Amino acid sequence: MCGIVGALAFKGSSFEVTEPYLVAMRDAMVHRGPDGCGVWVAPDRRLGLGHRRLAIIDLSEAALQPMSNEDDTVWITFNGEIYNHLELRAELLALGHRFKTDHADTEVILHGFEEWGIDVLGKLRGMYAFALWDTRERTLWLARDRLGVKPLYYSAHNGRLTFASEIKALLRDPQQKRAVNEEAFFHYLSYLTTPAPETLFEGIRKIPCGCVLKVDERGEIFERRYWDVWDHTEPLTGATEEEVCERLLCELREAVTLRKIADVPVGCFLSGGIDSSTNAQLFGEGEGGRVKTFTIGYDGQYGSYQNELEYARIASQHAGTEHHELLLTIDDLMRFLPKMIHLQDEPIADPVCFPLYAVSKLARDNGVVVCQVGEGADELFCGYKRWGVLVKLAQMSGWPVPRVFRQAMVGLLDLVGKRETAPREWVRRSADGLPIVWSGTEAFTSTGKDALLSPRLRKEWKGRSSWEAVKPTWDRYQEKAWEKSPQNWMAYADLNLRLPELLLMRVDKMSMGVSLEARVPFLDHKFVEFAMSIPSALKTKGGQLKYPLRQAVRGVIPDALIDRAKQGFGVPVYEWLFDRLGERARRETDALCANSDLFDADAVRKVLNSPSKGNDHWVLLNVAMWWRHNLCGESFDV
Repeated sequence: MCGIVGALAFKGSSFEVTEPYLVAMRDAMVHRGPDGCGVWVAPDRRLGLGHRRLAIIDLSEAALQPMSNEDDTVWITFNGEIYNHLELRAELLALGHRFKTDHADTEVILHGFEEWGIDVLGKLRGMYAFALWDTRERTLWLARDRLGVKPLYYSAHNGRLTFASEIKALLRDPQQKRAVNEEAFFHYLSYLTTPAPETLFEGIRKIPCGCVLKVDERGEIFERRYWDVWDHTEPLTGATEEEVCERLLCELREAVTLRKIADVPVGCFLSGGIDSSTNAQLFGEGEGGRVKTFTIGYDGQYGSYQNELEYARIASQHAGTEHHELLLTIDDLMRFLPKMIHLQDEPIADPVCFPLYAVSKLARDNGVVVCQVGEGADELFCGYKRWGVLVKLAQMSGWPVPRVFRQAMVGLLDLVGKRETAPREWVRRSADGLPIVWSGTEAFTSTGKDALLSPRLRKEWKGRSSWEAVKPTWDRYQEKAWEKSPQNWMAYADLNLRLPELLLMRVDKMSMGVSLEARVPFLDHKFVEFAMSIPSALKTKGGQLKYPLRQAVRGVIPDALIDRAKQGFGVPVYEWLFDRLGERARRETDALCANSDLFDADAVRKVLNSPSKGNDHWVLLNVAMWWRHNLCGESFDV
């Protein structure tokens, strides 16, 4: 796992790529690669690549990057892991290719590109973001993995295109503009993150998951989607429940086994839920030594969040792991806030960034360089309590109720003071003929968001909504999905927005902040393709969420963990808002409102004076601190 950067000077531009220019960008991400670094600039100074190395596979000097093929006609800078690299290496050797490294996965991509062109992407099994320069075609390729586990940003400006694993690297370019992308800001208030391909920085974009960019010397950028889960699903309508569950466990075991591959110590995050407990159990199978597991809790008792330490201990004892725990306090959070904003690059309005960073540091401090995490299972198998309710509401939304009655219900909810509530939003969407779910996590409703915007932005965005950001995903779903059900739509929507741009983004930024690689077995693309082939009725059979996964792992992990109530990885934000966190939120948002034209100050204060809206406070605090750090240039002590 690493950090990558680079620049391409467009034809006719006077800009030249230099080593100091690349090094300044590259070394803004030392935390992504403390084990080494490299830079390569083409002889004509039209193209340059940089790399920070976190050594995981093939620790030798031969595996340093940027890396080229034998005749230096193809160059690559690569971030990620290719889990089937040994299999691909054997195939390429049989085709006559010769390797200069012992077993570096990066070199497999180089020779794969020589053999299959950019279609090599279809052969890779792993997580990755890479830039590949073809000197013969004078073409730059930028690719992001199928599920978006690894981020990749780029910016075209002043006669050049720059790219990097993190936005902070792009900002080292003195000519990179720093301004708010107001469209992205509008969507951020709905989704807690900015949907790809936009970022909150005007002019800086991110490659969507499963997509590849081709950039030529003229500055022409061509984007195409090379993977969509619906192109790789085979409906399991004829399989028995037992067959589905048996294959599910087999596919998951393979995904976990592949993610053991490393030349450094590997461990697991462990919460005591079904996903992480299964992960730790399967990971420990066949291991010679004890697997290290890591859990975070909070010092004290809170009504909004209950520690899961007891369940994590049960899972650890059953799997025989070497278990480590850490208790956090509000003092830890307040100290971490500036560093969190710096690492995030743009707001990721999920307070789980805090414990994620802490558990990542706990693992790194205990000698582990790679950890497996459980993201993705709830989205694939309808595992959230809220989703169970939304599935029923979506089914009801399909009833043949005349639109006029739905519109009347919207008016009635307005009359009784429910104008900014989620139920009113769902009814309005239904009345407009739209799905009631746009993302697995949503912040402000359309009316609530309109109230927050400054008069200028309110006027500018009148008549528009954040449905625009998810409509392309909906269109693909309508065209390709073999079974159109609420469960499938919610899973597909999250595979394209919430997972890559919120949940996986927070995992990448927080884990790499301490130079730890995070691997996600539940989002192995083969496992995802299988999961999306399971009929929706089986995923919620008998009203039980996550039904096939529960059945598949029964006997693998203790029943006490399978049958316990669902509890997410959380933070006691509600209680802490009555303490210094609330004071910090008011101070930061006051400064933002006074010095920008994004929010209506009175509406913001109204939200902050409503303690029942703790998550909304976090959304506003994040963007306010981001604005001060990145646009006002106020350095945080990180």
